This record gives sequence, C-alpha cells and structure tokens, in this order.
Amino acid sequence: MKQLETNDWLVLNSIIYKIYTMEDFDGMRKTLLEQLKMVLDFDSADFFLANTDGKPGLIRPVAHNCDCIYPQTYDELDYSRGIMYGGKSLIYRETDIISDEKRMETTYYKKVYIPNNWHFSLQMILAREKDFLGVITFYRTIGKDNFHYDDIFLLDMLKDHLAFRLYQERESKSTDKLTVTQAAEQYGLTRREETILGLLVEGEENGAICEKLVISINTLKKHMLNIYRKMGIKHRVQIFKIIQ
Repeated sequence: MKQLETNDWLVLNSIIYKIYTMEDFDGMRKTLLEQLKMVLDFDSADFFLANTDGKPGLIRPVAHNCDCIYPQTYDELDYSRGIMYGGKSLIYRETDIISDEKRMETTYYKKVYIPNNWHFSLQMILAREKDFLGVITFYRTIGKDNFHYDDIFLLDMLKDHLAFRLYQERESKSTDKLTVTQAAEQYGLTRREETILGLLVEGEENGAICEKLVISINTLKKHMLNIYRKMGIKHRVQIFKIIQ
C-alpha cells in the first residue's frame, strides 16, 4: 500500500474542509476535482448528481478537462448502471467488473470512451441511506496504465464526507418551496396558467376563479390539467407541497 506523503494529507484535509464549508455547492464540486488532481493521476473527470424526480438518471454535471457527455440516451448502454443505482457508496475500476477485452467491444465504450481518447476509468459512487446521490468518474487516456488500488484507498477516505454533503444538499432543496412566479418559470407555465396557479394557492374555489377570469368551468379544468401535467402532480393538494 502506498504511503501518503505529508503534502498528500494536507491536500486531503483541505478537500474535506471545503466539502463541508463551501456554500457554493457546484463550486465545491469543481474545486474538489481540481484539488484531487494534486494527489490522483487522471486526465479528465466528471461529477454528476442523481436525478431527483424518482427516475434513474444523471443531472447537473461539472467536469474537469472534458465535456460532460452522459446524455440519458447512453444510460441504457452503461454496463455499470446496476452498481451505480445500487444505493451503496463504493469505488471501483471498470476493469474490476468487466474484462478490458469485453468492455472495448461494448457500444458504451465505443460511443463514450473512444471519441475522448479515454481507456481506463475509476468510478466513485456516492450514496446514503440506500439512496444513490451522485457519481464521479475519473478517466485516463489511451496509452496510460490502469488506476491502482492505492487510488481506490485514497478516494475511500473522501466518499463518506462527499455522500453526506450531497445528502445535506438534497435535503435542503427538498424543503425549499417555490413562489408562484418561480414555479411558472421552472415548469414553463403560460401567463394564464400562472394566474390560475396563484388563485389555487390562495384557496379560491373553481367557481370563483371562473368568475374572476370570465372563463367557463371546462376551460378552467383544461388549464388545471395542463398545470398538473407540467408540474408532475395529480391533484390540487400536491400544489401546496411545491408552492409557498
């Protein structure tokens, strides 16, 4: 096992400190990748968060020395997705789950790795309470050696700290409610739908809304169905879980 030098420990301590203290969450993630370059040999890296709408998927990427190229169309091609969504924090080399010869023949390798001149990768899965929170992937270009178990050991000292920060971020966002205007912007509501949403939040009955806006009940129901569809809800009560 590689012995960490004094400078390595200083970098790790600095990273852990920033994980907990940087208020800018995405800035923290970018700084993390930049500082890890000082103790871990990699050429590119990306850091995705887990989708928050209950469906498998990756969102809000930050990257180091690469374009983030994990569109959802590639999700089904990723041979490691079962491990990623397993709800457990872990670090592994892709060659630990599939032989190098086989992975080079996969569609995922050909569409994601080859265009970027990558060959080996090391993944850091972040989860807490059986909930997948995010993933960091470190890449080495073709011609370089594979990642070593020492690299896994180093990242293992960070994974629980990062998972906890991601969990805190998700919890804080889940308790934040939107104003009617913010909801209209976020969900792409029309001006009329925004007005109706505001009246619904105020507790107005359907008849009163129709009278105020001089519209029929059928027209109101069509607007309400559009609002529900765009916001991903099924009935009026759910509005108050989202809107202040």
